[in-house]
Amino acid sequence: MIEVEFHENEERSFGELRRKVRGAEVLSAAMQRLLQAIRFNRRLSVIVQNGQVLKSGYEEGCSNRLFSN
Repeated sequence: MIEVEFHENEERSFGELRRKVRGAEVLSAAMQRLLQAIRFNRRLSVIVQNGQVLKSGYEEGCSNRLFSN
């Protein structure tokens, strides 16, 4: 019974994650304001491991290189 509840909660949580990613709801409001203020028009990359941000980066200029934090 407990395993079934855990599995249902996990599925519900993953469904919520998919919905937020599809809806572009992955950045905080403060981060979105900052990106708008600097008119950021490049690619952001975020790598998550075990629920925590492991690495992040962005494209610099016109190149395809990502600079990591």
